[in-house]
Amino acid sequence: MFGGVNPKQLQGMMKKMGIAQTEIDADRVIIECADKKIIIESPSVQRVSMQGNVSYQISGDEVEESLQKFNEEDVKMVMEKTGKSKKEVIEFLEKNEGDIALAIMELK
Repeated sequence: MFGGVNPKQLQGMMKKMGIAQTEIDADRVIIECADKKIIIESPSVQRVSMQGNVSYQISGDEVEESLQKFNEEDVKMVMEKTGKSKKEVIEFLEKNEGDIALAIMELK
């Protein structure tokens, strides 16, 4: 980070500035978004406390998981049972948490 400064000196300087940094032994970090999860496998996690504020620095291998509760086969089946368009079926399933039975009953 700072060329020519050893880690002990850097920690001392940070402490004088009121910055405390600690390593967190984490196996996995999960960030939950509205439409997906971001998963950091084998992360390096640092907790940084500075002037009363706490932040986290995370690095590692990133994987994304979709939170969609239905798949293409579900959409096709609802289309066949109801005669509705793909767009209509997807919109309904997204609004109703992928409830296939409700989609078939309501869209008929």
